[in-house]
Amino acid sequence: MASLALPSVTATQAAKPGPPPALSPSTPNSVGAVIFSQSLETSRTALRCRINKGRRFSSRPLRNPSAVGEQSATIVAALKTEEPLKVMISGAPASGKGTQCELIKKKYGLVHIAAGDLLRAEIASGTEKGKVAKEYMEKGMLVPDEIVVMMVKERLLQPDAQENGWLLDGYPRSFSQAKALEDLGIRPDIFILLEVSEEDLVERVVGRRLDPVTGKIYHLKYSPPENEEIAARLTQRFDDTEEKVKLRLQTHHQNVEAVLSTYEDIIVRVNGSVAKEDVFAEIDKVLSSVIEKKPNSSASMAAGWIR
Repeated sequence: MASLALPSVTATQAAKPGPPPALSPSTPNSVGAVIFSQSLETSRTALRCRINKGRRFSSRPLRNPSAVGEQSATIVAALKTEEPLKVMISGAPASGKGTQCELIKKKYGLVHIAAGDLLRAEIASGTEKGKVAKEYMEKGMLVPDEIVVMMVKERLLQPDAQENGWLLDGYPRSFSQAKALEDLGIRPDIFILLEVSEEDLVERVVGRRLDPVTGKIYHLKYSPPENEEIAARLTQRFDDTEEKVKLRLQTHHQNVEAVLSTYEDIIVRVNGSVAKEDVFAEIDKVLSSVIEKKPNSSASMAAGWIR
């Protein structure tokens, strides 16, 4: 919930009649409503204030000061009903999706959700769904959609995701998964697709190396090891070969094409071949635009009592 930064008022200042305290420059550039109580030596006068987009406000005494508490609660409720941001992001292996998810989460405060993480957590916790999923995985089989979809649904319904918004990472991966989410009423505001040429993806994957001591990932070209000692102990994943990565990319492209038809009206394609800062700048611009177009529930509800 957005908060307003207001300067502190001393007891002496509170005792003097006059306009309410000025808003700080950090006040969000949106319409909001706040109840102020101005203490006088012999009485308390409740003031009703409206903050407009120009960050100016006007105030006047309430006809019924006793209604302050009730109206304050109305404003708090209004602010809490503001619809959070819902984002899906997809990208091929080595497209930089993990890096962009971290940047999005850091700036927008969204809850980052990945189906793989949910599966591992359920298995580690020994839940019924986790036990069933483990049986499939141990046999080398894909976990049925209905199990994963329910895990995703339950996570999206948790209070933190409902209040702060969510970032669904790399899911859904098939048309059936996308349809299942649609049937449950789960739909994002925007579907971000990171696009990187196959040539660049192969180069990124084939050049990756793992330091088994620290767990740090290096790239022979883009992020080389700091010294010869580290370079000598680096290992390569068995599937980080050109042949295997091309097979993985083929599977990814087939799955993505099936998913895109479900979200064709909200897809935003972002060039993932450029520097990560430039990629995020484009994503940031897109997400800011989505937020600006969202209905401002708090403003409309608050306007109902500010007249």
